[in-house]
Amino acid sequence: MVLDDECLLTQLAAQDPDAWEELYRRAYPRLIAFARRRLATREQADDAVSEAMVRAINSIERYVPGAAGVEGWLFGIVRFVVLETYRDRSVAQPDIGDGPSAESGPLDRVVHDEEQAMVRAAFDRLDEEDRELLELRVVFGLDAQNVGEMLGKQAGAVRTAQSRALGRLRSNLQEVGG
Repeated sequence: MVLDDECLLTQLAAQDPDAWEELYRRAYPRLIAFARRRLATREQADDAVSEAMVRAINSIERYVPGAAGVEGWLFGIVRFVVLETYRDRSVAQPDIGDGPSAESGPLDRVVHDEEQAMVRAAFDRLDEEDRELLELRVVFGLDAQNVGEMLGKQAGAVRTAQSRALGRLRSNLQEVGG
């Protein structure tokens, strides 16, 4: 049974395990994708999402409803867990994405690898703020209001910063040969 957000919040506050499971199932695909893009291994990403859920359960009484909603709140928690992971240990670069399909030929794999390397090089030349903003807005599709709440900015400022970051990424791609 899918609960509306208001009913879900009431049940989360009451520590209803079924409500927590529903929230987890709703949010997990996007949370794990975010953590996976930021961390080197699937295990690190799984650990980050698990830790975020534990923190959410332990702090639900401090949740203040806002435009970002409960899932936006969870994204904020995962974001902090990922940042803590970086501070706590050396973390290798994550993969950009899946490779060519199994039926792809050798040329497709070479082209994919070269394109991925160019995008990674251009993306890595951005500062941390630009990278995070583009991941949240473009890769994970969060709206400007949600991202603004996470980053402490107005939605309009997020859209402006996104436009500028995309311009810098385009310039970086041209410089690395893309």
